Amino acid sequence: MKYLVLGSEGQVGLALTQYLKKRGDTVYEFDIVRNPEEDLRIYNNAILEKYLADCDFVFFLAFDVGGSLYLKKYQNTYEFISNNVKIMNSTFDLLRKYKSKFIFTSSQMSNMNYSSYGVLKAIGEYYTKVLGGLIVKFWNVYGIENDPEKTHVITDFVLKAKNSKCIDMLTDGTEVRQFLYADDACEAMTTLAQKYAEIPRDQELHITSFEWISILDIAGIIAHHFPGTVIKPSQSIDNVQQGKRNEPDISIKNYWKPKTKMPEGISQIVAFYNGGK
Repeated sequence: MKYLVLGSEGQVGLALTQYLKKRGDTVYEFDIVRNPEEDLRIYNNAILEKYLADCDFVFFLAFDVGGSLYLKKYQNTYEFISNNVKIMNSTFDLLRKYKSKFIFTSSQMSNMNYSSYGVLKAIGEYYTKVLGGLIVKFWNVYGIENDPEKTHVITDFVLKAKNSKCIDMLTDGTEVRQFLYADDACEAMTTLAQKYAEIPRDQELHITSFEWISILDIAGIIAHHFPGTVIKPSQSIDNVQQGKRNEPDISIKNYWKPKTKMPEGISQIVAFYNGGK
């Protein structure tokens, strides 16, 4: 198979690119981090059109997004909204032109209309429905990250524990989340791509571990890997999701189930940042 990964240098895109290559698939990588010309905001991008004309399937992962700190800082800015609108308009136009088979990666926050990020993802879902693509909703995928400004909570905590033996938290840590290790997310998306034609488009496909854990408990697991690490919760409560709690749809379990437990996934992240591969 020939796959095109849009956002191939992002947290999930990087993992997916490596995953597909290990399977022996051909992977076209596309990300502004690789090359300024690989900018999805450019309409009728000649490089993108070349890849779309040749590939069998597209993973639309690209988005201007990061972890909670990044969203808190940028999601209500003109640039954040404009970047993502431009990314979606230009990309969906070409997916339509080439009648591409594709997966759009949305978020479990897409029903949280107080969040510009959630609203933008919801718009992407409408585009996808019109074009007959598949929508997946990510629940806090974690893995190796290259952009320190956009790190998500698990990577952030690992780096803080490693570098300073202190995990200073943005919140009190009582909020609970569902997380999924990046390799499991890659397996889920690849499985859905292979079953593309048979999956009903009215099903919600939530890619998650289906297990709740508090941010404070995550900090504890990470601190265990770095003896002497101090955990410092703040007095703030989480305001990115404003206490709203969705429940994941289980329809995806008809096609795929998560494998990696949180302690195992965190161990893999720690091993990488400690010099592993």
